[in-house]
Amino acid sequence: MKIAFPTEKFDELESPVYNHFGSANFFVIVDTETETCEKVLNQDLDHQHGKCQPLKALGGRSVDAVVVVGIGGSALGKLKHKAVPVYKAVEGTVRENLAKLDKGELKEFMPIDVCGGHGDACDHH
Repeated sequence: MKIAFPTEKFDELESPVYNHFGSANFFVIVDTETETCEKVLNQDLDHQHGKCQPLKALGGRSVDAVVVVGIGGSALGKLKHKAVPVYKAVEGTVRENLAKLDKGELKEFMPIDVCGGHGDACDHH
């Protein structure tokens, strides 16, 4: 299984999970079968707010899931359309969130959980 985590810096499994999918500098893609990490630069970093292209951001990489603190409705919808579940991360590292995901402790994002903009009540600014 390949799981993408947005991060501000790349430190493999010790990378802190970043607050928002679309504005992350990097993605750490963890392959749970080979136990390897891949660093992917956000290829859609300069998108207009609300116009995130998550598959472009991931550099065209195919992933089985995304784990993030916050994500906009458009990006969430595009990932769900491609059957990629998105899970709500807890504050901490990729390693910590990977362990929680493995134990079934991370909830899946629903449309009601998304960000409407940075002037709204999002808790991840």
